[in-house]
Amino acid sequence: MFSYRHAFHAGNHADVLKHTTLIALMKYLTQKDAALTVIDTHAGAGLYRLDGDYTETSGEAKDGVFRLFPDPKAVVEVVAGKKASAKTAVKAPLAPALQAYVDALKALNPQFAGTGDPAHLKIYPGSPFLEQQFLSGRDKLKLFELHPTDYKSLAGNIEQLGVGRQVTVAREDGFEVLKTFLPPPARRAMVLCDPSYEMKSDYARVSACMADAVKRFATGTYVVWYPVIPRPEAHDLPRKLKTIATREGRSWLNAVLTVKSSKLTTDEEGEVVRPGLPASGMFVINPPHTLKADLQAALPQMVELLGQDRNASFSLTHGG
Repeated sequence: MFSYRHAFHAGNHADVLKHTTLIALMKYLTQKDAALTVIDTHAGAGLYRLDGDYTETSGEAKDGVFRLFPDPKAVVEVVAGKKASAKTAVKAPLAPALQAYVDALKALNPQFAGTGDPAHLKIYPGSPFLEQQFLSGRDKLKLFELHPTDYKSLAGNIEQLGVGRQVTVAREDGFEVLKTFLPPPARRAMVLCDPSYEMKSDYARVSACMADAVKRFATGTYVVWYPVIPRPEAHDLPRKLKTIATREGRSWLNAVLTVKSSKLTTDEEGEVVRPGLPASGMFVINPPHTLKADLQAALPQMVELLGQDRNASFSLTHGG
């Protein structure tokens, strides 16, 4: 049950999509004067080392966040989606949502912020630290993590922030505990639910949890990250979330980033090579009206910068 460690995957392409979307949501939701309660059901360790053993072993960050900083000798025009010669190419600015993501990384990596050299990008913030960056004194952040080692790391990392009771950390099942906080006292909330999906039952638990949450507090913003893999439960989840939103008369948005083919291949010795995670999605119930435009600008750049083969693509659908 406790074998999954996000430290192996920190900064991968799924994190780029997840955290770019999360920052866009936090920027909008924290603009209002009313207090906001943010609930993170599967918070992880909070902070990760991009130069640590876990990340170095997987190498996923190299095909993720580090691809946002291309070699200046091989400039790519990301808006046109075409490679150009170094003589004529002009580096396109990042879309505002992607730039906000990069700015959040700089806030935790002063040397990277000063030099712009990705070699100095050492610390990667998980969702708790990104959420906390946008909170005002009136807002609350509630973090839940069951993994014993990650819970201990999370509690220690949050304690170093010195934010007192504004941020609480508990070793509890986020699926189960969410219901006790809805509706929130200030009647404004955002919930992030992104389990590891290590167990097949997680898919059903996500949909059941979201169905219950929307019934308890219909106007909350509910955010679900999910993997796009060749498994029936993975394909069914966004459809179930859409049904939940539609049944309750709520708007929804679904963003999917694909970076490579999901087909199995073979190496030179004839051994089967699994592709790893080829795609992931972010499903948002009650998204802010600004989120669609934010992602419409950012997703094509993610495809260009993070795509690993000709199957790289994105989709952005919405309704309600």
